[in-house]
Amino acid sequence: MELDVVYADAQLVVVNKPPGVAVQPDRSGDESLLQRVQAAFPGEHIGSPHRLDRPVGGLVVFTRSAAALRGMDTLFRERQVEKVYLAVVEGRLEQEGTLEHRLVHAGGTRKATVAAAGEGHAVRVRYRVRTQGDRYSLLEVRPEGGAFHQIRAQLAAAGHPIKGDVKYCARRGEKDRSIALHAWRLRFAHPATGAEVLAEAAPPGGGIWAKLMDPSAGK
Repeated sequence: MELDVVYADAQLVVVNKPPGVAVQPDRSGDESLLQRVQAAFPGEHIGSPHRLDRPVGGLVVFTRSAAALRGMDTLFRERQVEKVYLAVVEGRLEQEGTLEHRLVHAGGTRKATVAAAGEGHAVRVRYRVRTQGDRYSLLEVRPEGGAFHQIRAQLAAAGHPIKGDVKYCARRGEKDRSIALHAWRLRFAHPATGAEVLAEAAPPGGGIWAKLMDPSAGK
């Protein structure tokens, strides 16, 4: 696994994670992104303040000191990190909109479901359509609420599952088990200096991503 470092300083490393790679070690025994970062920065206190689902690609922040880990933990917990995703979804949507649901994560199911009124956690996703094809749309997505599988569950509940996400009603999966959801942009105040950090990583090249990111390329 080659490490695609998007941003690095004495306290932080921001990496563009390939789809299909776990952020932290799991029961599969496969090399995780955390282990790869630890190997690239031997002897350092590498922390992992947040995760992406294994089939999702995009930006992941790692810390290089205990103090930086505490600072980033606070930023994520208090929702002071601006997160923007790109998602390829089934169907066509209004140019922009907001999805609001209540979600519940039943233990052991590894899936979030829409809850009845008064149950679960209230969450919101704001989206903007970048491009649309005959069958798929490319969205910029900004989640609010931070619930388990929030973007995946909310888009599916709205009738627009993410391409390849068979767990949430997509028509078919991808051969590599990835889904077309990419953590594209992160913006936050540096935990040590307070300076703004803005990191951005392009989604995978080729396939549906290339067609929707640059529709003119296929003409």
